[in-house]
Amino acid sequence: MRGALHIGVGGCRGVSRDEVVSLVERTIEEAGAGGAAIAALATIDVKADEPGLRAAARRLGVPLTAYGPGALAAQPVPHPSDAARAAVGVASVAEAAALLSAGPGAVLLVGKRKSARATCAIACTV
Repeated sequence: MRGALHIGVGGCRGVSRDEVVSLVERTIEEAGAGGAAIAALATIDVKADEPGLRAAARRLGVPLTAYGPGALAAQPVPHPSDAARAAVGVASVAEAAALLSAGPGAVLLVGKRKSARATCAIACTV
């Protein structure tokens, strides 16, 4: 494993903590990164007050970092989303937030994964 994991998350209003945590844990396992340290959950600023996302960050023992739409829109991503664009006005929340959180030189370890009401992606530094 390269560096700590930065998990980008998005979710519909009312998404539960358990759904977010389950998706994050499944995605980490899929990446073969079980046991790796998680540095942060990251999302778009309009979702930063979402109780399920805040509770998921607490459950995972990490901060919930939020980025404005301008920063997310400026971050190139491999899987832009029409759904994200329609919901919050940017082409990506999970992938862009993960990459921004990880910082310069970050790579996307796992692209966007979905559950019924949430998305997540994982980035880390090289």
